Amino acid sequence: MKTITATEAKTKFGLYLDMSRTEPVTIEKSGRDIAVMISIEEYRRFRALEDAYWLDRAKQAIAGGFVGHEESMKLIQGRLDADA
Repeated sequence: MKTITATEAKTKFGLYLDMSRTEPVTIEKSGRDIAVMISIEEYRRFRALEDAYWLDRAKQAIAGGFVGHEESMKLIQGRLDADA
């Protein structure tokens, strides 16, 4: 992974944009990582993984059953009372 400064990113944006098609490019400012430039294919892969994760979580929730209306209201009221 290539690491560059924000100033380099500004002055050579096209170069690093092309580079991000083959490897992530980390951009740092004041010595701290602030962003990563990645290809659209890599971004789509990450999004697909995230979507698959949340779909799996939803399936687990459905398999675990649902809380009824009365139980939901008790839980909400308990949270509200705790915050008061």
